[in-house]
Amino acid sequence: MRRALKEMRSTTKMPRHVAGDGEGSTFAVRVDDGKYAEAGDGEARRGQKYAIRNALELTIPTPIKGSTNITGFPSCSRREKGRILSRFLVRSCLEPSRSWFMSSKEKPTLGGTRIKTRKRNITAPLDPAAFADAVVQIYLENAGDLELVAKNVESSDLNFSRYGDTFFEVVFTGGRTQPGTIKPDEGERHPYSVLDCHPKREAILPSVLYIQKILRRRPFLIKNLENVMRKFLQSLELFEENERKKLAIFTALTFSQKLSGLPPETVFQPLLKDNLVAKGLVLSFITDFFKEYLVDNSLDDLISILKRGKMEDNLLDFFPSARRSAECFSEHFTKEGLLALVEYHEKKIFEVKLKEMKSALTTQIAEETDISEVIETAKQRVKDANLPDVEVVRILWDGLMDAVQWSGKNQQQNANAALRQVKTWAGLLNAFCTSGKLELELMYKVQIQCYEDAKLLKLFPEIIRSLYELDVLAEDTILLWFRKGANPKGRQTFVKALEPFVNWLEEAEEEE
Repeated sequence: MRRALKEMRSTTKMPRHVAGDGEGSTFAVRVDDGKYAEAGDGEARRGQKYAIRNALELTIPTPIKGSTNITGFPSCSRREKGRILSRFLVRSCLEPSRSWFMSSKEKPTLGGTRIKTRKRNITAPLDPAAFADAVVQIYLENAGDLELVAKNVESSDLNFSRYGDTFFEVVFTGGRTQPGTIKPDEGERHPYSVLDCHPKREAILPSVLYIQKILRRRPFLIKNLENVMRKFLQSLELFEENERKKLAIFTALTFSQKLSGLPPETVFQPLLKDNLVAKGLVLSFITDFFKEYLVDNSLDDLISILKRGKMEDNLLDFFPSARRSAECFSEHFTKEGLLALVEYHEKKIFEVKLKEMKSALTTQIAEETDISEVIETAKQRVKDANLPDVEVVRILWDGLMDAVQWSGKNQQQNANAALRQVKTWAGLLNAFCTSGKLELELMYKVQIQCYEDAKLLKLFPEIIRSLYELDVLAEDTILLWFRKGANPKGRQTFVKALEPFVNWLEEAEEEE
């Protein structure tokens, strides 16, 4: 190696020494005139590039010589400098493609790189006709035996998640229906559907139990059942009368058998289409539904379904607009033998009228309307709603107490406010407490409210005495309550509290 270097010096103008140990390090070159140059870290990349390339070409370029970052050669022995240059030349000859003084990080290339593309799910096109034909074939192969049909359906590999609506169309009509209608579409059909049964519960119940088995195995199909039932109920006018009755019986049996997951609003809300109601189709359907459901269930169960379907207070909405009255409701369902439903509806109407009257009286009393006007309003409402006198007395007392502005914690203020209210509106109570029976009912009402309301618990004897002094309660009524009162709520406490006043009444009666 030394001999090679001597020959290279004698024939070529070249750097005598190059020193460096990697990227970013200090390197130096000594030219043949005996001067050294050094490139520091600040010029690492550009300086190394020029110095190493020209060291291989055996010449020193001008940019290195004139660089502002060139300084004196660092102090090291002559032998050390020769060893560094020898190592560099040997490695350059063995691996000429590698740059020893450049960064060891090689730039990435795209040559030969395979770009991976994300695989997308390829969805098969919908084919409900083939699915419907497959289900129909299961029915036909088992001759309509729904237990065998259920087993074969459960063991099949049919895609129910995509064709759930089509499945229930086959169950109800025997085949696939055209979109948006109930007309049969092309394809095979079977004669064992719900609409092909006799309009009796014994014939339709097996279909309900069959659907229940399917839903237990595949509960996600409940949404598809809702869709199909909503579609059919909104298209009642396209069915014949006999088919509408079958649908009503099927619907009643689904709730009677507690078919899992079917919400009542799915049945009742689609029925409220104006054209269906106006034609009387909804009333006929809902009547068959009520009659069939009440065969195995109580009226309370039916009311519970109506509440969940948000129809408890809107039963008249099933009637055509010309027949939406309590009289028509009673007449229709009495004729159909649903007397319990008629009584329930009359009770609901009665409660609504009581609530309206109470609200109107409370408002007038709170606004301190003239007492004669309040009495007239109360009498008119009693006449229009045909309310019993007993209920009127109860409403009047509730209206009086609801209009009082109660204090938060001051018991004395509450007592004064209640007694003041009684004295102010005693004329209103006196106008309706026209018999001993009604006076006794007023005492019972006062007793219950004083027992339930802590603010009035100690006011019972004072209220009774005030009502006696204002001629609202007669002496005989008070004595009857004291001796034979039937309401047990707080009776012992109130009898003891009222005893001094009763004793005074008895003494006054003996004196007379």
